[in-house]
This record gives sequence, structure tokens and C-alpha cells, in this order.
Amino acid sequence: MIKFKNVTKNYGKTTAIDHISLDISENGLYCLLGRNGAGKTTFMKLLAGHIAVTDGEIFADHKPVSPGRMPESVSFIESGSAQFNMKVSALIDTAAELQDDFDKNSALEMMDRLELNPNKKFKQLSFGMKTMLTTIITLANHSKVILLDEPTLGFDAVMRGQFNNLLLESYQSHPRLIIISTHLIDEIAKVTERFIIINKGKILMETGIDEIDEKAYTLTGAATAVLPLLNGLNCIGKTTMGSVMAAHIYDKRIDPPQGVNLDRISLQDFFINIVGGKNNE
Repeated sequence: MIKFKNVTKNYGKTTAIDHISLDISENGLYCLLGRNGAGKTTFMKLLAGHIAVTDGEIFADHKPVSPGRMPESVSFIESGSAQFNMKVSALIDTAAELQDDFDKNSALEMMDRLELNPNKKFKQLSFGMKTMLTTIITLANHSKVILLDEPTLGFDAVMRGQFNNLLLESYQSHPRLIIISTHLIDEIAKVTERFIIINKGKILMETGIDEIDEKAYTLTGAATAVLPLLNGLNCIGKTTMGSVMAAHIYDKRIDPPQGVNLDRISLQDFFINIVGGKNNE
């Protein structure tokens, strides 16, 4: 489906993507997680052929990707992209005319359910509504690979819930590879199956939610009781309050002794510790 082979992208002296290798061969809902500036948008632009690699190779649907060979199998509109100042309905019509695999009926249904006024011009829309329209246009395309960059930016809680439902319905009716970049970690965990975590231009892991649930946990108790348990375990971060310590683990489960509690860690706390656990020491 998609393959990155030792890909690097430099902007001058800044390395945005640092020797990434990744191979995803099956459909699924993937969440791309990373801090601001971690390389998420650059990752998507490279995969869509919007920018060129500095080194390495990218393939989509077994075909090489570059600005001169933008992949037909990949659909991506960058978050915050401007549209022609036309009525929303006209923009949907234009997308349908330009894209052979665009599902106009699906786009109209999403517009209706998310209460997007088809008669308003693009510049009359709020920031959230502009983001919504861009997301709808991307999601209604039935390309083999869909890239959504912060698709719920500017949405309120109700709109985000509606979008998550539509995302699941869209995937179930037309399975393909959908990669979503977002900062709303615990919300997206309700709908995505797998996670790609990127930090400082490098991929830290590509894993499933079941594996995170199984291997990520917190040990809490007196520091004198918790510290000896960490030998041989992958501790991704620790916090202390007086004599009490909470150690965040990503490793095999253990049976802690009396006085030490083992608790589930939220996906958001797991992410915070996996990309910056050393700051919690």
C-alpha cells in the first residue's frame, strides 16, 4: 500500500524527516501522532508527492512517489488550505468533476449531517466550517490512501463526535488506508486501530491499540517499593510527589507486590511519556 525506504527530508539545515522506513500493506484507520514540529505534515506532503525527498524512496500502490509523479491513489488536502470563494455546493460539484472516484452523494450526506450550509461561500464560513469542508472533500474521495491533517481543527465537541461516527461509517462502507494526524489523542483512539508515533523526524513505533493497552501501565507506590521493580522493565517516564512514585511502563505485565498499584495508562499519557518521558524524571 505505502512504503518509505530510508527517507530523509531537509529544509536547509533543518531535518524534518530523519531516515524513516515504514511499510503498511493493509487497509486500516491509522493515527499519526507527534508533537508540534515532529514531522507529521511533512510526512503527509511527501507521501502525497507535494514535496520531494532529500534522500530515500517512497512508494504508493507499488508506484514511486515524487512531485513529478504525484500518486493518483493518494488523496490529501492540507489542513487550512484555501478554496475558491465559491458556494459550498459549487465546490462539491467541482471536486466531483475533477476526481473520478469522488463520492458526491457521500459528500452531500456528510454536509447535511454536519449542518454545513451549501449556500454559503467559502470565505463566509467559520474556521471550523472551512476545516470541515476540506475534510469532507478529502474523505469523499475513494482513493486507496486518504490523508487527513488535523481534520477536526476548530470543531466543537459535538462536531468531533459526529465526524468520528462519519469516519467509521465511511471506512466501513469503503475500506482503504486512512491516516489521520491529530492532537486529540484519546478521542481518536475510539475510532482508529493503529498508531504511528513520530518524534523529531523519526518513527518511534507503529503499533496497535491492543498492544498499547496490554503493555502500557503505571506502577504507583512508595518510591522505595517501585524502584526495584523497574529493573529489566522499559520505563518510559517517572513522576514523584514526596515519597510516592508513579512509574510509567511499556513492557510485559508484572504482578506487583502489596502496596504498589498497577493501573491502566491513558493513550494521551502514554504518548506524553513515550515522546518526552525523560522530562518527568
